[in-house]
Order: sequence, then C-alpha cells, then structure tokens
Amino acid sequence: MFANLTSTLDFHSNALVLRAERQRVIASNIANADTPGYAGRDINFKEALTAANGAAPASSAPRQATGSGNPRHIPLQASTTSLDATALRYTTQSQPAMDGNSVDMDRERANFVDNSVRYEATLRFINGQSKTLLSAIQGQ
Repeated sequence: MFANLTSTLDFHSNALVLRAERQRVIASNIANADTPGYAGRDINFKEALTAANGAAPASSAPRQATGSGNPRHIPLQASTTSLDATALRYTTQSQPAMDGNSVDMDRERANFVDNSVRYEATLRFINGQSKTLLSAIQGQ
C-alpha cells in the first residue's frame, strides 16, 4: 500500500534526475561552444523517462530488453546509472560552422532555460506531494 502512495514520487524523482542530467549535458554544450569539431549532445527526455520508469520506449524499434537485436547475442550488464548511452544523442546542426562545431548558442540557451523551469516545476510537484503525504500521516 505504501508503494502505491510513493509511486508518483518515484516518477517525479526519476524525472528530476533526468532533468539534472540534461542540464549537465546542455551546460557541457555551452562550455564547448568554441571548441573546433565539437558535436553537441542532448537527451531525448521522453524516451529516457520511459526507460527510467521501466517501460519500453514507444518510438523505438522492437528490441530485446538486454539491448541486443538478436536473442543469440550476449546480454549487456544492467547500467547502474539512470541514463544509459542510448538516451544521449547528437543534436542536429542548424547552421554549419567552419570549424565543425555543431553547438547553436541560441538553441542551447533556450534549452537551458526551458529545462531549468521544468526542473523547478518537478521540484514543486515533489514538495507538494510530500506535504500532502505528511499532512495525511499527521491527520491534519
């Protein structure tokens, strides 16, 4: 019964971890905006959150749960982190740069602010649910 009460908190805690990881990736892109040949990276948040919550991603091709395409392949070890390497993708280059850098600073700034707002919203959800559970436990 307690697991049913905290399942929503698990969802939001996974989302919070992924938002923090996405913030780190975007900050890395911004830090390497002047690095020649650097390819920007980003997280497909929807697929990563679906994978973190234990469901198979809806948009991916049918794959084995082990990450291999063939049942005869040796299964991969489970990752201890919440974000596996398949969730991290290269960003599309909107304007080609002479040095091969694919980071668009305007897009990265917008993604950084958007992710920050969503991170804050997730924190508020967790805080609100925690207060609701606490008031229910205390009988207020």
